[in-house]
Amino acid sequence: MAPWILGDRFDTVYPHKGSIKALWETKWKFCCEKSIYPFHDGSFEDFEPIFQQLIAENINDGWTDAYTEKFLPTVTALEKEAAEALSSGHRDRASDLYRRAAVVLRISRFPYVSPATQGTSSMKRAALERQKQVYMKAAALWKPHISEEVIAHTHSAGRDDSHIPLYVRIPEEASAQHPVPVVLLMTGLDGYRPDNSQRTHEIVNRGWATVICEIPGTADSPADPADPQSPDRLWSSVLDYMASRPEFDMSRVAAWGLSAGGFYAIRAACTHRDRLVGSVAHGPGSHHFLSAEWLSHANDHEYPFMLTPALAEKYGYADTADFEKNAQKKFSLIETGVMDQPNCRLLLLNGVDDGVVPIEDCLVLFNHGGHKEGRFFENRMHMGYPDSLPVAYKWLEDVLSPNKTALKN
Repeated sequence: MAPWILGDRFDTVYPHKGSIKALWETKWKFCCEKSIYPFHDGSFEDFEPIFQQLIAENINDGWTDAYTEKFLPTVTALEKEAAEALSSGHRDRASDLYRRAAVVLRISRFPYVSPATQGTSSMKRAALERQKQVYMKAAALWKPHISEEVIAHTHSAGRDDSHIPLYVRIPEEASAQHPVPVVLLMTGLDGYRPDNSQRTHEIVNRGWATVICEIPGTADSPADPADPQSPDRLWSSVLDYMASRPEFDMSRVAAWGLSAGGFYAIRAACTHRDRLVGSVAHGPGSHHFLSAEWLSHANDHEYPFMLTPALAEKYGYADTADFEKNAQKKFSLIETGVMDQPNCRLLLLNGVDDGVVPIEDCLVLFNHGGHKEGRFFENRMHMGYPDSLPVAYKWLEDVLSPNKTALKN
């Protein structure tokens, strides 16, 4: 590979690596204060004491039970306060507290929860299960609320499971007589169904519905992580379900893949081009991010903890070395020829300085298949935040509601 666009930072160990103290003080404290990823919807007052305790006890590995355990007393306290607020008739206060508790649980189960842990005693899995319960208590108090729908995986094959859990949020004005556009959110490596509140607010405020689905190899996804074609079956089942809902205008469906989900948004833009009017791949990998050269340095970059063990399991590998050696040939959208097909409208968004997936993974796509659109943000890291979000919403407005006055972001 020629020199990476990331430049000298490709060979750099980022300053937050090595300890929970470094992570908190050089990276996460700022994110928490600003309520940005991964602390979106969270409250600084909930997290500061937790991280001070982690630092004091020298707990540095986010993969451990010791790390997760330190978050749980705060969750219990927030849940208790929320229940008291709800019993006193303070619904907004209760919703806010349940939401905060769900965010604390999100950080507690970082960096990754595998579908393989379902039904086990894994503490990360238990934290995710509790997060979903607490989150739905908050979401049930919203207007419109979020519902969980568990649908049949009608296109399942091989090692796929039989059912797909979804979160669905529909504007109150939607009906069979007034069907609305739909955004299919494809989640990421560490962000799952209960981690997209602000996006669903923005989406329903534009008069669109949203369906949230986890990607293969993460959380509750039924798709076989080791089968490169399992996502195609997954989206076919989800889109068939959506077509059964009279409130959904199936002539105006767009996908939006987030981080690791961006890989699937690109793939779906080709494999399901006749069922989507557009697809946003936000912070996506496509080819180079699975190369042995890139993966040899990925753990040193901006991801908060070790990245390659999570990616390996997410793609169905029991051994990280096997993943690093063989995943590109098996899964790359270039190597497998997926990108040489036509595609629906496809918007690529990312920061030029992304250290999780290289910006080259967006650029290489312009040499394959149909036309692509892209916005890449200088001096921005993974996902291109905060500049990329207004671009995503404006593009979706143009695709889904071209004759409607745009909302301000």
